[in-house]
Amino acid sequence: MRELLIATHNPGKLREFAAIFADLNLRLYSLADVGIQETIEETGQTFAENARLKAEGYLALSGLPTLADDSGLEVAALGGAPGVYSARYGGLSGPAQLQYLLDQMRDIPWHQRLARFVCVIALAHPDHPTELVEGTLPGVIEFAPRGSGGFGYDPLFYVLDEDATLAELSAERKNQISHRAQAARAAREVLARWQRSSGS
Repeated sequence: MRELLIATHNPGKLREFAAIFADLNLRLYSLADVGIQETIEETGQTFAENARLKAEGYLALSGLPTLADDSGLEVAALGGAPGVYSARYGGLSGPAQLQYLLDQMRDIPWHQRLARFVCVIALAHPDHPTELVEGTLPGVIEFAPRGSGGFGYDPLFYVLDEDATLAELSAERKNQISHRAQAARAAREVLARWQRSSGS
């Protein structure tokens, strides 16, 4: 196995995976690289279902072994919301979406504001069963945004071990501890095993 499709149009995400998979001697492609315009609808109820839908869907379209991920924020006090709807929570984006989350949690005390970021990666291959790996990062939802880095919910996501929100960390540090980095390292082990089994 020498080629892997990363189911993204985001060049930054492609670079992240390239760094983690550097020693596997894989040629990575984005959806744009292979001319895929179709969007696989994320109709699953869980991160795992959505990741599997995308990985197997883009494998069918491309014929290439495919990696797809789905990720988001789960807040315990909100019953796991926003979950798979993280990107479109409240029908909002940007600062308005952060404010919407804060409004949902207005009367919730610090010790009950536990949350976690989750990333599930699905790996689909024509000669192997689809495999799923997961990374999680626990934290606490702040009472107000802090920091100017990162994106999405990062300014509200306080990481106890770092004494900072994700938006206050350097990009390098965030990429060492993040849910996506953890899942990608686990995916790397699956890819290495597939390579050994195919002798390439």
